[in-house]
Amino acid sequence: MRIALLLTLAFILFGSMMDRPAIDVMVEICDNAIDDDSDGLIDLNDPDCDCPVLEPVSLIPNPSFEDAECCPQSRSNLECAETWIQASEATTDYLHTCGWMGWQGLEPPLPFPDGDACIGFRNGRFSENEPEQNNPNWKEYTGACLTEPLRAGTTYRLEFYIGFTHARNSPALTVALFGSTDCKNLPFGDNDEFHGCPLNGPGWVQLETEYASGANNWQKKVFEVTPQQDMYSIAIGPDCRERTSGPNPYYFLDNLILADIREFEFVISGENDPCSDEFSLSLPARDSLDFQWYRDGVALLEETAPKLSQFVEDGKYQVQIKGRNICKVTKSYFFSRAIFRETIQVPLCPQSSHLFNQQELFVEGIYFDTLKTAQGCDSIIKLDLQDAPAPIIDLPVQIFDGETLMVGSQQFTSPTSEQVFLTSHDGCDSTVNLELSFYDLYIPNAFSPNGDGLNDVFEIKGGADLVAITYVAIVDRWGGELFHSNPNSDGKVSWDGRSHGEPVMPGSYIYVVDVLMSDQVSRRLTGVVELIK
Repeated sequence: MRIALLLTLAFILFGSMMDRPAIDVMVEICDNAIDDDSDGLIDLNDPDCDCPVLEPVSLIPNPSFEDAECCPQSRSNLECAETWIQASEATTDYLHTCGWMGWQGLEPPLPFPDGDACIGFRNGRFSENEPEQNNPNWKEYTGACLTEPLRAGTTYRLEFYIGFTHARNSPALTVALFGSTDCKNLPFGDNDEFHGCPLNGPGWVQLETEYASGANNWQKKVFEVTPQQDMYSIAIGPDCRERTSGPNPYYFLDNLILADIREFEFVISGENDPCSDEFSLSLPARDSLDFQWYRDGVALLEETAPKLSQFVEDGKYQVQIKGRNICKVTKSYFFSRAIFRETIQVPLCPQSSHLFNQQELFVEGIYFDTLKTAQGCDSIIKLDLQDAPAPIIDLPVQIFDGETLMVGSQQFTSPTSEQVFLTSHDGCDSTVNLELSFYDLYIPNAFSPNGDGLNDVFEIKGGADLVAITYVAIVDRWGGELFHSNPNSDGKVSWDGRSHGEPVMPGSYIYVVDVLMSDQVSRRLTGVVELIK
């Protein structure tokens, strides 16, 4: 009986389970280029496929200058880049797509090798117009305290990109890496713009140098160093040799990855000319490991060899590496064969020129220049050079004697008729035809209330530029008020030399007058009037 009951219960339970609809539990398959779980995310873009990134962890914090506390608004501004230190008194520049993007005529090649920021630095400062300002030791360095010291006897690798503007302003140079045993040695130079390289002061050693040359492009360079002492900070910039002549040399730095050399084993590298169809990407081969290539996070089907076999299109490349108890994804390799910059509009001032691609342009129009990407491929910049007007402004203006008129940075205190030259918002010269005169306002300095019909009252008179007299008061030398009045219906105010109906004694009295002039500015005027019997 009990067995039969159990069988009945089991049948009921099993039957109820059979009646329930099947539940499909889908998960993302990470190497088929399909959105398996229908969440809009494919392969590595899906959190289901999270795999730690296999990349050198730079001992230089914020290696690509991406982490910013503010957007740069002008030159210098390295303080906007987190953790980086303006190492020298000669200041490096911080460039970021959120703000300042460099000097006019010294444009950086775009895109940047990594992210949206980089730095610019000079190697000497020269002026053709003011040779007394020349400083061959004007050397700009950027520095950082390391997250961990470079240990003595250990070999480290620094991979970085150096960028070049036009050939005239980016001649070949030797870039140098310096190290210090103490972060307190940053910055160096004691506010001396002539200090030059770090070796001109205590606490620094030169770790490595690298010769570099280029024009309108980025180049990847590598330092390998084995320090003899533990190094806690670094500075990078030009080597210690002085330049002897201009033009002002200018360069860029980006993506400074400094790590133990063993951490660079699995880093994607390029093969052949990056601008040709033969260009490819590869990793070191290992029989014990499996490889899967991705572009923009989506698997490239059948690309499972250490070397990519298909045509390399623009995008972000990664490789998932799997082996026994290992699943890692390489650091992204960003590739761009070509990029078309947005049009740059520049005003062309009258009687002036604009330097573009080593050409001096005198006529408005559309011009093109070919720069280089980080991979060495063409990057086009379009210049829209537009004639800018030279504004001519007629400025008739009046002031009171004793007032000052500012026109630009120039001061005027007396009537004049002259041309003043200013700089417009386009950077062009503008002309102000200034006609400056004193207000037509007469305040007597004496009167005689003796009833002879001549100067019997103290009365203020003005021309058409006097809009209204709003207040008049007379006080004695002890501050006692003898008279005050607002204007009558015809706007006039006069004092007959009486206070509370009684004549005051001859002498000096102070007047306080509020007037509204044609510029709609109310002014308070004070002075002394002599009462004569």
